[in-house]
Amino acid sequence: MSSYLLDVSNFMLRWLHVIAAVAWIGESIYFVMLDNSLKTPKAEEDRSKGVFGEMWAVHGGGFYHNQKYATAPAKLPDDLHWSFWKAYTTWLSGFALFVILYMANPGFYLVNPNSPWQWAANMTGWQANIVALLFLLGGWVVYNEMCKRVSPNMERDGLLSVGVAVMMVVVAYLSVHIFAGRAAFLLTGAVMATAMSANVFFWIIPGQRRMVKAMKAGEAPNPLDGKRGKQRSVHNTYFTLPVVLLMISNHYSFAYSNDWAWVIMALLIFGGALIRQYFVLMHSGQHKPGYPIIGVALILLAFAVGSPWLASGSVASSSSSDSSVVASSDGGATPLARVHAVMEERCVSCHAAQPSHPGFSAPPLGVALDTEAQTQQHKAQIQQVVASGYMPLGNLTQMTDDERTLIANWGE
Repeated sequence: MSSYLLDVSNFMLRWLHVIAAVAWIGESIYFVMLDNSLKTPKAEEDRSKGVFGEMWAVHGGGFYHNQKYATAPAKLPDDLHWSFWKAYTTWLSGFALFVILYMANPGFYLVNPNSPWQWAANMTGWQANIVALLFLLGGWVVYNEMCKRVSPNMERDGLLSVGVAVMMVVVAYLSVHIFAGRAAFLLTGAVMATAMSANVFFWIIPGQRRMVKAMKAGEAPNPLDGKRGKQRSVHNTYFTLPVVLLMISNHYSFAYSNDWAWVIMALLIFGGALIRQYFVLMHSGQHKPGYPIIGVALILLAFAVGSPWLASGSVASSSSSDSSVVASSDGGATPLARVHAVMEERCVSCHAAQPSHPGFSAPPLGVALDTEAQTQQHKAQIQQVVASGYMPLGNLTQMTDDERTLIANWGE
């Protein structure tokens, strides 16, 4: 029953998380589009009132006239719209999901026993939880300090962008060496998502509140508040596509179980940011197809790095080295019965119609391996995740190299 309630909580929190994220990202993308699409108002009356730019739009059977003031308008309404709860709800629901899915079972999901760093491979569950929290906090601190020190007056944002890009490569590299593959991708995305939400909480909204307070008092607002808010908002919009991609990556083991997973992550991050750059510029009237072309090329390169063809040499060599151990009497073929016996011993505690593992109330990803027919049905998937070392997760059931070779040679 407890595992079922955990699944229900996961289900509802994930729903909330997706809804909040869609609302937040959608609103963020809309306002970036609006800001970049503004044109100088044609009416002298509007210009005299301090209108900086305007945009006309049609949607849903109606016409909209958006105007942006460079300074305080004559009067601010009491029902001024603020955009922050979507950001906070997205982060809070995402962190809650991380707690109940990963931190509740860190030895299974967070610890990377195959890490080349012994201290990471030998972490206990509670140590992995602390390191994961420090990883998120450290990511925000480094990013925030970089913004404050490299471009405090928003005059060196280009250099800052290069620094943030380098930081994300370092984050990707560290995450795959410290944490298990799926958690590494998630935590890299979470570092970016934490920076996005913290930008709203610590910089964008407080700056806007100071500006509104000054305007209502008839004072000139500090221009740095507006510039700083714009800087962090721009960072947020470039983070959106990579973050969404990293958050859905846990469904695709070819990426996070690869030896070059950190390279795959970095390529996907840069590819997503370049594609977003194209749309940002497009809204301001600049069409530069080079950005999406390079972005797509980087994504294709990431898929090439994660392809089985690139890894086939190492898999084949490891398989052939132990083939004599697992070869059967009929010339090396691996009978389904022998493979299924390995599944029963190493995998069925989770991948069963009714899992015996306390962390699952249903088979992960719907893959049940109770019978030989089910094992045969999932042959390609089994060979992929076993050969990559991703399954069993953390090798908690102690699958041996000989058993992995047995599965690799299955059907040969």
